[in-house]
Amino acid sequence: MTEAEQAIGTPDAGKAEEGAGTSAAGADEAVAGRGKRRVGVFLTVAALAYVIDLVSKLAVVAKLEHHAPVEVIGTWLQFEVIRNRGAAFGFGEAMTIVFTVIAVGVIVVIARLARKLHSLPWAVALGLLLGGAFGNLTDRIFRTPGDFQGAVVDFIAPSHFAVFNLADSAIVCGGFLIVILSFRGLDPDGTVHKD
Repeated sequence: MTEAEQAIGTPDAGKAEEGAGTSAAGADEAVAGRGKRRVGVFLTVAALAYVIDLVSKLAVVAKLEHHAPVEVIGTWLQFEVIRNRGAAFGFGEAMTIVFTVIAVGVIVVIARLARKLHSLPWAVALGLLLGGAFGNLTDRIFRTPGDFQGAVVDFIAPSHFAVFNLADSAIVCGGFLIVILSFRGLDPDGTVHKD
């Protein structure tokens, strides 16, 4: 190659460099777009779970508290408002502040995971966990006696089972989905590994 050709550069080399740059930029945009879509799903699921839980609790407190249980399916399923100072399903009522701190920790961990979220099923699972955790944390902060020791409103009362709420249901469903995804080898970043 002559000095003049080196100074000017060959047209093919310029196209190759331009193509490589475009390809790299396209890959970056694809990854960024994929991440944004999954985070959007994550936030949407979390917001829906939170709002549905909040609205259901406001409704049952206004309409059902201090009243006899309402039979939904005979005695198999009733709505009965219970104030729960413990964890899900009434466990550990003397440790309210501990469960509040754990809920805050779970929210922080989920928020950190969401930054690398490229998997749709993981987005749904983590969204359910976040919405449920925020739902019960809202009760801990704002309901009597307050100061992160408030009682959670539970109202779904199946026969021969603990009373729970929709936030508890979201947390359990999200956790169950995470177990399934983990067994299938799907990571939050969208990669699949086989053990």
